[in-house]
Parts: sequence; C-alpha cells; structure tokens
Amino acid sequence: MARRLVLITGASSGIGLAFARTYAANGWDVAVTARRAERLEKLVEEIRLRFGVEAYGLPADLSDPAAPGVLQEGILALGRTVDGLVNNAGYGQPGGFVGNPWEAHRAFMQVMMLAPMELTHRFLPGMIEQKFGRVVNVSSLAGFLPASPGDTVYGPVKTFLTRFSQSLHLEVRDHGVHVSALCPGWTWSEFHDVIGTRSKLSKSIPEWWWMGADEVAREGYQACEANRAACVPGAPNKTVSALLKVLPDDWVMEVVSGHLSKIHR
Repeated sequence: MARRLVLITGASSGIGLAFARTYAANGWDVAVTARRAERLEKLVEEIRLRFGVEAYGLPADLSDPAAPGVLQEGILALGRTVDGLVNNAGYGQPGGFVGNPWEAHRAFMQVMMLAPMELTHRFLPGMIEQKFGRVVNVSSLAGFLPASPGDTVYGPVKTFLTRFSQSLHLEVRDHGVHVSALCPGWTWSEFHDVIGTRSKLSKSIPEWWWMGADEVAREGYQACEANRAACVPGAPNKTVSALLKVLPDDWVMEVVSGHLSKIHR
C-alpha cells in the first residue's frame, strides 16, 4: 500500500477519536482499537466514506497483558506495517490509593504504562528499519504536578510517559522516527463522564481553560510531524507548565490540595 498506516489506541471517543480523524484527513490509513467494537465499526465506516482512506477496527482490551501481541498479529494479518503509533488509551482512577483494590491498580498500570511501552517496543524496530516512523504518547499536564491526591497514580504515570517519550525522542531522532509526548490539560471528552467528575469540574474550572478534543489532537499531530519531544496544547496550559517548572513543590502541593477540597465538597 502506498499510504502510511497509523495505529491509534483508545480511539472510540475523545482525543483518540479526534486523532483518527486528524490522521485520516492528512492522508493516512488508520487502524483503530478500543474495547467497544460497535463504536469502532461506526468509526471505520465514517473514515472510509469521509476521507477516502482505508480503516481497520481491531477491538482489544489493553488491561489484558496479551493485547499488544494480539494487535501486532492483527496488523500482520492485514498485510500491513505500522508507520505511526498513537498511544492514547487511558482513564482516571479516583478514590485514592487504598480506596481501590490492588487488582484495579494493576490493570491501570497495564493500560496506562505497560501497554504503551510494549506497543512501542513491538513496532519501533520496523520504523527504524524503514527510516520513517511517528509515535505520539498522550500524556497530561498532570504529569508536571508534584502530586495528584485522590487520583493518586495518574499523575506519576503521566510523568513517566512524558519522560519516556523525551528519552525515546533522543534515541531515535537520527533514524527518521519522531516521538512526541502530548500533554493536554482540561479537555472536553468522555474521560470525566466515566469517572463522574464532569459536573463538578465544569463548575470549578473556567470555560476558557477547556479545549476541544479535535484541537488537542491537531496540535499533537503537528508537534509530532515537527519532531517536537513534547507538546503542551493551549496558552493556559503552556503558562501552567512553565510555572510548575519554577515554583517550589511545597507551594504547588498546597494549591492542589486546596483546589481538590473545593471540587470534592
């Protein structure tokens, strides 16, 4: 096939869905994966009809350690190679560290950290060999925070994902492979609906701070094409990320604690 193929995880809604449309609009064939097969089927049909490129649906649950291997086998069965990878699948896990069972934390780490690493490890050699590749790891502005109490593991995992992306960026940049961490802030998507925080957040976070998923994906795509190691979309988020680099952690932790207490009242 003449067109490049991108594999996008968590593509049934939100930023992942927006990435699928963005890549298709730029002439890429798209392979999308998520747990909800019926949504993938609709997205595949939309992409084919709307953008005139090929699309494939590969349902998978990334909390299953076998899923990355199954996805790779699915791509091979199509007779295709992965030229781009968007590790977007993710979710929040409120309730505190002790408030969630260990099994929930283990599944969370599998989806949020281990699956992106394994998928990258599986597809990166082919990108290096052909001297072309694109990898976007969807991280978060929360990764710049020194603490994220309540959703205790989320921030640290996103910190790892950003640093992993930056390290990999340096490792492969001379091989024609671009690696970027996309670090969005508040984004309108189903993310907050799933964890039940949308109504509270919409009251406590000003409207001008929120971004649309399409805008976030577009900036992430452009950043990866420009081979930028990290991208913080939106002026408010850029300001916050810059401040977090210079403010003492103790100060930021007090601000975060006060903000969370307002949200959870």
